[in-house]
Formats: sequence, C-alpha cells, structure tokens
Amino acid sequence: MIQSPLNYTGGKFKLLPQILPLFPKNINTFVDLFCGGCNVGINIDCESVIYNDLDENLLYLYNTFKNLDKQSVFEWIYEIINTYGLSLVSDKGYDYYKCDSSKGLGGYNKESFLRLRADFNEKKKKGNYDYYYYVMLYVIIVYAFNNQIRFNSNGEFNLPVGKRDFNKKMQQKLSDFIDKIKEQNCKFTCLDFREFDIGTLENNDFVYVDPPYLITCATYNEQGGWSETDEKDLLRFLDSLNEKGLRFALSNVLRSKGKENTILIEWLDKNKDKYRAVSLNYSYSNSNYQTKDKTSNSEEVLIINY
Repeated sequence: MIQSPLNYTGGKFKLLPQILPLFPKNINTFVDLFCGGCNVGINIDCESVIYNDLDENLLYLYNTFKNLDKQSVFEWIYEIINTYGLSLVSDKGYDYYKCDSSKGLGGYNKESFLRLRADFNEKKKKGNYDYYYYVMLYVIIVYAFNNQIRFNSNGEFNLPVGKRDFNKKMQQKLSDFIDKIKEQNCKFTCLDFREFDIGTLENNDFVYVDPPYLITCATYNEQGGWSETDEKDLLRFLDSLNEKGLRFALSNVLRSKGKENTILIEWLDKNKDKYRAVSLNYSYSNSNYQTKDKTSNSEEVLIINY
C-alpha cells in the first residue's frame, strides 16, 4: 500500500484494507472525484486514473511530483530546509536542536517557518507558480501544524508551525508516492463535481466519491464549506451515474457523535433496491445502515451500486 505524503483530513489510507476488496475487479478509468490526499487512487489497479479536486494547490503539487524528477524534488526540499535553518532530526538528532520528541520542534522552527511562509506567500502574490513554488509548499506543509494545508481568503498559507520535521517516515512516504505516481497513467482535473462530464465515461470505468462529510466538522468543512444543497446535488449526481449504467462507490458517515445525516439515510431508504450500504466500522453489533445506536463515534459506510 502506498500512503499519501500529505496528512490530509479525511484520508482513507487506514480504511483501504476494507474498501479495496469491495471495488470491482475490472476497472478501465478510475475517477477519484474528491481525491484529497490520493490515498485511494494511488492504490488502484486500473488502466488510468483521473484525480479531481477543487483545491488546485493540491493538484499542481501532485503534478510537480509526477513531472519533476525525484532527485530534484529531494534536492530542493533539503535546500529549502538548509536555507531557512529548519530542523532535520533524521540528520542531526534532537539534542542538536535542544529539543525532545515529546515537546516537538515548534520552538526551534518557529521563526524559520514564519520566514519561509512569508516568502512563499510573497511568491504567490507575484504569480511565480513554478515547480520550486510547489516544492516550497510541500516543505511548508511538512513543518506546519499537524502537516495540514490551509489558505485564508486572500490566498495566503496561514497555518502556524508544527511539532514535526521532514523525518525518515515522511521521506519514505514521499519517495514511494513519487515512484508510483510517475508510473501511473493519470491526469489531474480541478472541477466542481457538478461540472464533471460523465459523458466521457464508459461501462468499465468506476467513480469513487469521498466528499466532505455533512455532519462532521473537519477543516475543509468550516464556514459552510459543504452544505445540504451540495449533499443533495451530489446524490443526484450519483443517481445520474447509475442511470447511465456507471459503477460508483460513495464513502460517507450516516451517524457521528449523536448527529444523523438524514438526507443520506432517506436517499438510501428510497433507493434500497439499487444501492447497498456496507459498514466500514466492524465494532458495530448491527452493521446495516438502519442501526439506531447514536452513542458510537462514527458510523462510516461505503455505498455501492453494483
């Protein structure tokens, strides 16, 4: 299994052993409609992959990993780390930076990180979107709080410094990911799902849908990022896929921390002759979607039409 080099909110890496066996065996084009960290698309056995996401920063970053040779990516990463004086514990150890693993490296890296972030945001203002710009973005993500990605309304990266640095595990994840994405026949599109042209898809193609979850409060869903209108439009989109004889799988949660996604549950009830909900949380005593237990943390399902 190849793991995303990004710690992307809602990433499906840990669920892959449950999800992948449920996918069809013969896939020509795999559409990762909300690709996020690419954990799913990068691990699919198929002829080609379309990675789609509304975050163009993500897609250009992946495109950089695919098109720039791996040696240059790593040389630039280490160059940026050295230029800004960021820590590299895998090279020098915690004692060198007068830090330890429990408290992390935020205190040491804070000033260097803020300079790097300011230079990156200035580069963005000037429109210098070259490969080096996206390698800078990757380094910022690595050294940012929880390795997350967040831009403010002005398009500036605005997360504070995090506790970690470019450790051995991250280095290996990035190396493996680059190798895989280079050998994959894939392309990147930046479209709202409502604009995605399903007319180009054929019977052996497969659409995987992992949208923001309506009833959870992830970073990507702050300030009305995913609304009830979006949810209803997405379900209509899935119905249109089904009407055209196209296979799909939807990842979502039916219940979480006392909340219910009534829109999704009612849609499932209405279409129980067409679609099947498979529980991805095996701790539930009753694994079908009619379970009324609201005390559990999250009831995650994969909804399929084949």
